[in-house]
Amino acid sequence: MPEIRPYRPSDRAAVADICVLTADNGGDSRALYPDLELMPSIFALPYVELEPELAFVLTDEDHPVGYILGTADTPTFAARFRTEWLPRLADRYPPPTQPPGTPTELMISLMHDPERLVIPEVAAYPAHLHIDLLPQYQRSGHGRALMTTLLDALATAGVPAVHLTMLTSNTKARAFYDRLGFHHIPVPDVDVVTYLGRSTS
Repeated sequence: MPEIRPYRPSDRAAVADICVLTADNGGDSRALYPDLELMPSIFALPYVELEPELAFVLTDEDHPVGYILGTADTPTFAARFRTEWLPRLADRYPPPTQPPGTPTELMISLMHDPERLVIPEVAAYPAHLHIDLLPQYQRSGHGRALMTTLLDALATAGVPAVHLTMLTSNTKARAFYDRLGFHHIPVPDVDVVTYLGRSTS
């Protein structure tokens, strides 16, 4: 029976694998991003490194099959990404010198712009999160349980609200978040992604 527990450093490789297998709109991203370190280096590993106390894994026989990762304070996280995390990646992923022309180049451009996370429209929702489950563990209540675990941890830490960003085209994910009480946060000049937020209580 799958169970949720706090992240452990020994889960790092499994968390990276889950990220790769869900990073293309919820599906396997290996064809789109052949560098298997790229997506975890942006969307998973900095969270478990910088705020492991807000990282939880869904396990099956103690092997991670899903996760929820977060930060309590997005501006602080962006600053730490810049000063503590990004220097570790600079040799493998140098800063771009021209506009991105491929999906990989676009992701590297995002990597080098952690300040993109800090926008005034979500200031009232200081925390943000990422949640991913392998396909065979979806639609079984595990996503809701993971979300409840993180929301409880944020509430205990005194964080009033949380936001997330999702691809607007991912209608299945939007339905999931709607059921969990998330609502749309209007952000001007944005259509590829949608911002959603809710209180932690």
